[in-house]
Amino acid sequence: MAKDDVIELEGIVTDALPNAMFKVDIGNGHTILAHISGKLRMNFIKILTGDKVKVQMSPYDLTIGRIIWRNK
Repeated sequence: MAKDDVIELEGIVTDALPNAMFKVDIGNGHTILAHISGKLRMNFIKILTGDKVKVQMSPYDLTIGRIIWRNK
């Protein structure tokens, strides 16, 4: 899958799970399971409940995503 084939959405972290996994509310009552991207993990960016984040999702599975940015 190429980098152009992703869907980028903004959401709010609702729950922090083990192994750097998070539940993210993307609006319209939809909640997805998301993990942290490598750049955020490498630079020790902490994500807490209530943070606004940008999420990338594959068009093939719309229930799992990757957190690529944390808004301040």
